[in-house]
Amino acid sequence: MLEAGGAGHRATGFFLRQPLFTCCKILILELKSDSLTCKFAEKTIMDWNALQLMLAVARAGTLSAASRRLSIDQTTVSRRLKALEADLGTALFSRIDGRLVPTEAGERAIAAAESMESSAGKLQESLSGSLQSCEGSVRLTAVPILMNRLLIPNLKPLLEKHPKLRLETIAETGNLSLSRRETDLALRFARPQKDAGLCRRLADLSYALYRTAAHQVTSDTLITFEETHAHLPQARWMARQAERGGIGQLRVNDAESALAAVHAGLGQSLLPEIIAAKDRSLKRVTEGPALLSREVWLLVHPEVRQLPRVQAVIDWLEGLFSLNGNA
Repeated sequence: MLEAGGAGHRATGFFLRQPLFTCCKILILELKSDSLTCKFAEKTIMDWNALQLMLAVARAGTLSAASRRLSIDQTTVSRRLKALEADLGTALFSRIDGRLVPTEAGERAIAAAESMESSAGKLQESLSGSLQSCEGSVRLTAVPILMNRLLIPNLKPLLEKHPKLRLETIAETGNLSLSRRETDLALRFARPQKDAGLCRRLADLSYALYRTAAHQVTSDTLITFEETHAHLPQARWMARQAERGGIGQLRVNDAESALAAVHAGLGQSLLPEIIAAKDRSLKRVTEGPALLSREVWLLVHPEVRQLPRVQAVIDWLEGLFSLNGNA
């Protein structure tokens, strides 16, 4: 490690890391014209493990969720986060409505740690040769109904073709951040307005009204969405039908739950035909064209777009939606 000196000085040195966190002794060798001076100086060196913990907390939003991501207990996460804040001399998070939200200082620390994380990943990839080969990890997020009913059931050909590829699937109704490296690829409904990375429209999914084929269901009993999801196009369509008294007793917060409720004979709901049309246990209620259509957009982080492993997943996604039809 180099310690910069003033004019007429040259300095170099090395450090011995303490067992746990941040304090290191650095031997400074100062060369002044015709004399050599040795001295020890204390420097605070950031522990990468502590920064990774901070990133996990930022991405998870709670200590309990971060502990699951890191596979350590919640008490340890809390203790190490407090130790990091003490070392930095500032609070990194504030608790708001039960979630940990980065402070202004936390935002700066997170941005710096993410830059370090990205650089470390690139170094590891270049040394391992995975920049040129289809191997390594790719994180893909999508809403649960697409992940569980379309993507995962069709994964086998991709994984057999690329045995060194590791795909991390995240079924999540919320939008994970590409800029904060919470995911490499994301499938989202509607064109994103922010945190878009590189994006392109992948498909247009048609929706129709479905009920179970195994139960007798009142034709106007609709399973719709609770109020925080009332903005969804399918929720708005069913809300219009409610004016005629068609809303049933059940409201859900995602399409996967709506599908499960339809299977259980609790009512009927608008479902994407790319999934429902192939389900023999379901019956299409409406005839003719689709009742509505929603765009599916593929987002990718710019820094990983050209990696062979990421391109392999993109090609697979494109082929999957093309094979199943975009109408």
